[in-house]
Amino acid sequence: MNLSTPASRTLLRQTAMVLGGTLLLSLSSRVELPMVPVPMTMQTLAVTMIGALYGWRLAAVTVLAWLAQGAVGLPVFAGGVGGIAKLIGPTAGYLWGFVPAAMATGWLVRRAAPGHALLRGFLAMLAGNALCLIPGWAWLATMAGAERAFMLGVAPFLLGAAVKSGLGAALLGATRVMPRQG
Repeated sequence: MNLSTPASRTLLRQTAMVLGGTLLLSLSSRVELPMVPVPMTMQTLAVTMIGALYGWRLAAVTVLAWLAQGAVGLPVFAGGVGGIAKLIGPTAGYLWGFVPAAMATGWLVRRAAPGHALLRGFLAMLAGNALCLIPGWAWLATMAGAERAFMLGVAPFLLGAAVKSGLGAALLGATRVMPRQG
């Protein structure tokens, strides 16, 4: 059974996957290295894994559901907080960037050339990380200026993005559910 196509999933299974994904995102936000103004968390690993395992459509729904949970005040964001302030504050670009990051990762994992599953997963997850950092940097730049935003909100995360992409690719390979082409 190919779990990457919406037609192959029941509504109950999709709902369970979304809830499980939002729980994973919430837990990953608790693994935090406090930095100012943007903390380093395991959220990008969770976002890219959700994208790779769920496919781009269900991954987008999952991340949007998680953002909605945070918007209504559930403590799902880094630091165990929630509320609309996080979705308009200094880290908002990163949070909103999780949507295209998950979607791109899911899409790329399924569309990449066959073979080399680890490399394919790594590159897809690295692209997902970039799609988180770019809107994060752009949003932060409106508050701090482009150069300062890069130094505070991108440069410290580049090595982590590469490491988390490698870890994600290894985890994806270990699950033995590397999505099929198509």
